[in-house]
Amino acid sequence: MTRQQREYRPAGRLLSVLAAVAAAAVAVTAGLALAAGDRRGVVLPIALVAGAAVGVLAITRFSGYVILMLAVRPLLDVVKLSGPTAGRADTDQASRLSDPSTMVAVLFLLAAGLWLAAQLRRSGRLRGTPLGWAMLLVGATALVSALGANRPTPSLLEAMRILTVVVMFVVLEQLMPDRAAVRRILIACYGSLALALLYTVLVSAFGQVPSEVKGQFIRVSGPFSQSTTFGRYLMFMIVFGFAIYRFLARRAQLVLAVLLGLSLVFLMLTNTRSAILGAALGLVVVAVLHRSGRMLATLLVVAVAGVSLLPSVGDRFAQLAEDRPTGGGPTGNTLQWRVDYWAEIVTLANRNPVTGIGPNMTQHETSEAKKPHNDLLRAYVETGLAGLLAYLAMLVLLLYTARTALRRAPPDSLERGVAVGFAGCAVVFIAVSLGSNVISNVVTLWYFVAFAAAASAIAHGRTTSAIAHGRTTSATTHGRVADAITHGRAGTGSVTTPAPQLRYE
Repeated sequence: MTRQQREYRPAGRLLSVLAAVAAAAVAVTAGLALAAGDRRGVVLPIALVAGAAVGVLAITRFSGYVILMLAVRPLLDVVKLSGPTAGRADTDQASRLSDPSTMVAVLFLLAAGLWLAAQLRRSGRLRGTPLGWAMLLVGATALVSALGANRPTPSLLEAMRILTVVVMFVVLEQLMPDRAAVRRILIACYGSLALALLYTVLVSAFGQVPSEVKGQFIRVSGPFSQSTTFGRYLMFMIVFGFAIYRFLARRAQLVLAVLLGLSLVFLMLTNTRSAILGAALGLVVVAVLHRSGRMLATLLVVAVAGVSLLPSVGDRFAQLAEDRPTGGGPTGNTLQWRVDYWAEIVTLANRNPVTGIGPNMTQHETSEAKKPHNDLLRAYVETGLAGLLAYLAMLVLLLYTARTALRRAPPDSLERGVAVGFAGCAVVFIAVSLGSNVISNVVTLWYFVAFAAAASAIAHGRTTSAIAHGRTTSATTHGRVADAITHGRAGTGSVTTPAPQLRYE
């Protein structure tokens, strides 16, 4: 036994004892809280211990921490303490601050900040793109506006949520130096979809369908607190999944086919009109870019079958023809209500046209107590002209990144599928955000910016340079696993990258 091993043994035993004591304390505390009917007392101790463990992972292996966060993030809303917040913000701020999702956001910002600083110190620079700079401007304008808000606490909390999306994109740009890294991130994203669908199926099988009642409709919400969040999450996953499907190995195609089939069913059951229309628009974009008439025909069949087998979907869309506005209610002609509400809130920006009234402040200034339901208008009202210009720049650069990725991706390759998928998602993001609060769905945007970072890597040639020179893409275990999934190889030994023209079906 070496001296280092002898010194390590007492420290290891001490850590094991401390871990056991902490676990016992948490078990006792949570048990007492459960007996008293205190949900917060059950969730918080467990969340603190889990957060400490995840924090250790973030310090020791940051890339693994990011992959874990992407894989499990949808399940955090299962233990949400503040309840639904989409569309309104009359939620108790103390409850929101104690949500596990908020704790994860704070931990992520701290860990990411330290990691980025370490990377900057090590290499002297960080990998950056115009899209990344535009997102940083969006986050910066949100933070500046929040500092001048009448209610700084909820406004700063919203600015922090927006910053987590921005920082996630910046981090993922650093973590995607090659195609193997891109595959690992995509596997984590669809791992999250598998967990979300598994939770929904299992809970439904036991007779407790995770859903919410809005007016006359029962809308499936999955692991999220709102059906709209679940719908938009599925929307992006469906569009991107159909785009990359043809370039996967057969076993991976089988797995993805099951996930996409269940996603389509649950998307319909969310009864979220914007998400259903967004998914349809995105799939049309994917079909056109892939030049696939079969996909267009399949889309038409699915649409007809969905309306026929699920009459509530047709009833939900039929409300758009009603003359009665919602007046803030959960059903009715929400399109007419939106137009009237937009005319009401646009004048709020007159108070401070440069930096706005602050993120998340619109609902505190109107009798409806609702968010704008239009992210472009929201950028102007809540972050002023500065925020609006930053937001418009981000939208333009999203489309530019998609276009550049499409031009530089090798034909008949996974890179082509990623470029097509992000192009569909970018079009959907812009279209849906014109009538919804997409920017508020942080959990959804994490996956959108993951797809954006993957497309950015392709647009800037990081995934194809190694191919052109015939070099090995990755020598790590993660790289071998990713290659096996996307290329159908499961062998051991060295892993070489195939020619870019090879198509995997």
